[in-house]
Amino acid sequence: MITFKELLLENFGPYKGKNKINLVSNNPDNKSPIVLFGAMNGGGKTTLMDAIRLALYGKRSTFSKRENLSYNDYLIQCINNKIDLGEKTRIELTFEHIVNDQWTELKIVRHWDQNVREGNDNLGIIEGEFPDVNLTENWEEYIENFLPLGISNLFLFDGEQVKELAEQDEPTNDVKKAMKSLLGLELATQLITDLDVLINRKQKDIDSKAKEENLANIEAELSQLEKDKNILLEELDLEEKKLKLANKNHNEASKNLRDIGSKIAVEKEKLRAEKQFLETTIEDINIDLIHLATQTTPLGLIPNLLTNLTFQIEKESKLIQIKNSQELWEEKDQKLLDFIQTLDIDNNKFIQIKIFLNKENFLLNNQLENENIYLEAEENTLANLNNIIHNLLPFQQNQVKENIVKLTQLEKQLISIEQKILIVNSPQEYQQLEDKYKQTEKALVKIKSRCETIKKTLTAVEKKINDVRKKLSHYGEDNIKQEQAKHIAELMPKVKQTLSLFQQKLTLRKLNKLESEVTNCFRYLLHKSNFVGKVVISAETFALSLYDNNGLLLSKNRLSAGEKQLLAIALLWGLARVSEKNLPVAIDTPLGRLDSSHRYNLIDRYFPTASHQVILLSTDTEIGEIEVNLLRKKEAITLEYLLDYNSKMNQTTVKSGYFW
Repeated sequence: MITFKELLLENFGPYKGKNKINLVSNNPDNKSPIVLFGAMNGGGKTTLMDAIRLALYGKRSTFSKRENLSYNDYLIQCINNKIDLGEKTRIELTFEHIVNDQWTELKIVRHWDQNVREGNDNLGIIEGEFPDVNLTENWEEYIENFLPLGISNLFLFDGEQVKELAEQDEPTNDVKKAMKSLLGLELATQLITDLDVLINRKQKDIDSKAKEENLANIEAELSQLEKDKNILLEELDLEEKKLKLANKNHNEASKNLRDIGSKIAVEKEKLRAEKQFLETTIEDINIDLIHLATQTTPLGLIPNLLTNLTFQIEKESKLIQIKNSQELWEEKDQKLLDFIQTLDIDNNKFIQIKIFLNKENFLLNNQLENENIYLEAEENTLANLNNIIHNLLPFQQNQVKENIVKLTQLEKQLISIEQKILIVNSPQEYQQLEDKYKQTEKALVKIKSRCETIKKTLTAVEKKINDVRKKLSHYGEDNIKQEQAKHIAELMPKVKQTLSLFQQKLTLRKLNKLESEVTNCFRYLLHKSNFVGKVVISAETFALSLYDNNGLLLSKNRLSAGEKQLLAIALLWGLARVSEKNLPVAIDTPLGRLDSSHRYNLIDRYFPTASHQVILLSTDTEIGEIEVNLLRKKEAITLEYLLDYNSKMNQTTVKSGYFW
């Protein structure tokens, strides 16, 4: 079973730039088979079909516009005429098919430019994520295993092919060959041909004496080849174990790279937030310290000066008090003396009192004369200074100390955070993981390549072993070989006769099944369901004959052009069902010659059931608004595209949706 998943056209024909076309719905629940392309004539439908054939078969393909062109000239003709110098033309076809009961996805890549060398494009086959060198080198042989070129026209066809098949009395040689291949009849034919070749060879063995060979040398060569094979098998087993381990290491490295990258991003964001918080807090503390520095805090640097200042203010305060009260206490002294004189007191004592008072006044005056007043402080200055020294300054000094302690702690934390950020920002750990990922990837590719090399060498050795064994099996006495050759030559005609009989019976059995399928398909598609009773296919020419329900031959001339086209489609449909290959069907402009009733039957009955994947390329007059709505109502369409052709630019653009 094969399913086309994606087609990419880059600078191919009218498709300029990259045009990526999905051929499978992204919705896994959408099992509808039809991928519908709408385009006007000349809009790029046939070019798209050619691209699929070119991707699959390369220079072996038959193209609509190749005619007598060489493959080299055809590739140049396919290059878009609007591209810049140096741009390449590229086709990519991605498909999946079942290999060993498992789905395998392959991508075919072909690209070329104006300087096509030796008439070849550049081919690459990608399995999963890695190029497969072995598949690339053996692609022609590989694709013949599941979609042989000989049967491709039975699955990838257009209206012209259907028209040609409908108008022929018997299928063309290409169609006959494809039918034989599809029905498995070519094997018996090939066996008969091989038998003829073998008979001729054996006859030569009888007529001419075989060349003598050294048996000992042949056996020694075989022994050495067997040893080489065993060594290669051991090496392959070892390399496959390494490959398993390399795959495991590569997956782990990939996972670690993703996990660490995510962890680093989260950690980096967390550290940035912490750093920003610390910087903001430090800035607030610095602002507070600057504010404290504008207050009384700097006075803490001059405690001795503050003590001297306090003493000076106290001293000057007393002097000012003395100065301000000098006249008052002199007046009081005089009043005291006057009062004492009025008393009955001894004159000597009076004189002593007066001398004492004069002495005190002298001392005070002397103090006023010898002491200078510099500050001239106000009355509340001393109280304010004492409040600053004993209350405000200690309080602000404590605030400064607390802020400095906090600042020191926060700066240590900031340094720690910045160091962590440097570690996180440092690409060393991530770079190490990335380097390890690249190393594991390189090792994986290397081991894969080594496994492929060993397998190729092993295949070559096994082929040589088979050749030597054949040589050894043919070694012997001339008379024995002669007798064997005669015996085989005598049996060959009987075997050939048996094969011919087998071929006839196999052909009849296959054709009987095909006749039944074609009959059912034709009657299913034909709106006159009782018109045809049976379709018979000639075993010699593969020509189709029609019989009514009474077993009478119906002339194909009684069929209209549209009915003949339905018969041709029934043949293609029947072949596909008998082959059981489950291949995609791609049809270009299939409805050109059908009337409305036949067209309805084809749209209603054939397209939705022709295959698990049906690619239709239609104009607006073939699958019109009524027809497309019918297919939509039947939920037969999975994807719709419009190939929008700009005649002025000579360019086609792929858009989603249909004409309506």
